[in-house]
Amino acid sequence: MDHDVLIIGGSFAGMSAAMQLARARKQVLVLDTGMPRNRFAAASHGFPGQDGQSPADIKAWFSEELSAYPTVRFRDGAALSAKREGNGFRVSLADGGDVAARRIVLAYGVRDSLPDLPGLAERWGASVLHCPYCHGYELNRQPVGVLARGEMALHQAMLLPDWGPTTLFTQGLVRLSPDETQSLQSRGVRIEETPVAELIGSGSALEAVKLEDGRKVALAGLFLAPITAPSSDIAAQLGCEMRDGPTGPYVAVDQMQATTVAGVFAAGDLASPMPNATLAAAAGTMAGGSAHRSLIFDPDLRQHDGRAS
Repeated sequence: MDHDVLIIGGSFAGMSAAMQLARARKQVLVLDTGMPRNRFAAASHGFPGQDGQSPADIKAWFSEELSAYPTVRFRDGAALSAKREGNGFRVSLADGGDVAARRIVLAYGVRDSLPDLPGLAERWGASVLHCPYCHGYELNRQPVGVLARGEMALHQAMLLPDWGPTTLFTQGLVRLSPDETQSLQSRGVRIEETPVAELIGSGSALEAVKLEDGRKVALAGLFLAPITAPSSDIAAQLGCEMRDGPTGPYVAVDQMQATTVAGVFAAGDLASPMPNATLAAAAGTMAGGSAHRSLIFDPDLRQHDGRAS
């Protein structure tokens, strides 16, 4: 085998997995496309020890630390296909090469699908946001909105008044029950049923949304739940079980980040219904340690597939 462990994805989850394996002196290859989900955000907040730093700077910091370990290698590029081969796996790469590894950690994340509204895509990660814990504080209690795409909008709208005066734009997609309406109103949430037609502001900043009837509602930030999908089909090729999350499918894992395919582990947004940088790093730490233990206690991949619960 070329490597003990191949890690597909080099952001917070993948780097954390690599650190555990590097410290166990395992031969590790981190394969990365350089297109992390958080690349649109200027800063990452709530990540212990790195609050307010850019995701790119945090990733560079991770890389510098890992570079001190001689058993870790980095390779730019994407994985195209993967299959079981003997007691390990073989992965074909977009550059025409291939890699053999005894274990795989999937950490390639998800991609976001956004509503097709003028002015929205160019503000994603700056003033159009998905997580108030990550970005709400910096809006300085200015007016914020929730753009409904499904039932997650109610949850977001209930949370957001702690960060600023909140308007829920139902977009004709959400029908609120009397109890839900009362709960929102008890939090001071304004409910707007006329759909948003356009986002307005200078550069990536948001100043207001324009409604279909021509009215404008001043906002500093607009929150929504993106529709997500894995950024690669490698997990599906390997036969990993998927689960339905609130925004899209994710890879099923157990408490040790093991997938339903023996020898394959997954971490980060790809393997969680709750996207969060700190949680991704923690899951990567677990996945790395679990991959190491698998090499010791299950060297021939004798464990039955289908163990994630």
